[in-house]
Amino acid sequence: MTAHINELLSLAQPSGWISRSISAENFSGAPGMGGRATEGFGAPAASRLGQGWKVSPCILIDPGETAKIAEIAGPGVIRHLWFTTHYSAWRSLLLRVYWEDSSAPAVEVPLGDFFCNGWCVFSQVASQTVAANPHGGFNSYWAMPFQRAARMTLENVGTEAANVYYQVDYALGDVPDSSLYFHGQWRRSRVVQDGIHTILDDVDGPGQYVGTYLAWQSNSPGWWGEGELKFYFDGDTEWPTICGTGTEDYFGGAWNFEVPGQGYTTFTTAYLGLNQVLAPDGLYASQQRFGMYRWHVPDPISFQKNLRVNVQALGIGPGQGNGLPHRYRVLQDDVASTALFYSAKPALGEAQRPPAPGLLDMEVA
Repeated sequence: MTAHINELLSLAQPSGWISRSISAENFSGAPGMGGRATEGFGAPAASRLGQGWKVSPCILIDPGETAKIAEIAGPGVIRHLWFTTHYSAWRSLLLRVYWEDSSAPAVEVPLGDFFCNGWCVFSQVASQTVAANPHGGFNSYWAMPFQRAARMTLENVGTEAANVYYQVDYALGDVPDSSLYFHGQWRRSRVVQDGIHTILDDVDGPGQYVGTYLAWQSNSPGWWGEGELKFYFDGDTEWPTICGTGTEDYFGGAWNFEVPGQGYTTFTTAYLGLNQVLAPDGLYASQQRFGMYRWHVPDPISFQKNLRVNVQALGIGPGQGNGLPHRYRVLQDDVASTALFYSAKPALGEAQRPPAPGLLDMEVA
């Protein structure tokens, strides 16, 4: 409560920041340049009204095209992102963010997964840093500071053109030299091998790990979430320093996310949630799917040298109720993860980043 009051009180003090915003109505974010378009997606609808009446509300990204969303000269901080597009494009649009002069992205995540909607079916999220609102209004409040330059793109790796509406709200001003850079990495195990899905693979420090989103498809009957999340850092080899007690435990739930008589029960809170449960439909959607997030905002995982994160795909095998003992079993589920963290480096080396995913890597199938 005190932190919230202090945050509100800070609004009553001069900030020294200069606010800017980039959208399809102001591609550069320059002052006085909003709403000037005479051509754009909305031009036919605005023909009787003319300039200034929502002439350019969005952009069209053709298959194979990479659109420049924002290019900003610093120092500054990106404060808020808003995107929306058709749900079919949530796993075929690849969001990338580049810091300073780097040619390698710090963020490379499918658009839907970045906003906790990896299954191309809308799920509401009401958290401190990510809000997904009906129907596909995607918002991020992660702070993204930079010194000299920031660049953001969307690549359409799909087969159909996508209309994308967006807004990048940022502020220009002095950024402390010690500020870390925001990073996001996406990985998918179409079939988890040996029961281990890698979320983050030995990135250099110093840094702070701040968030996990999992899009999990269960490929076996029974409970699927016994697996522990493990954080290996600062010299850990075989054994981790931080080891949870189960998948649903890490995401703030308990006892299989199951309320008696109600089954799986979704929830979305400031820092964690099971925001999505998709049941089989008895036809082509044959597997049960889940979406869950945890933001380490009040409890960031700080590391100095290196960090590696994984999750076990572990379930409960047959045995309860038929005379056999309770037992675990290793699963071969479909798991996609988004790892969010801050690093002292504006870009990590190729060995510390997963390969850029293609359409078949991301497809919901």
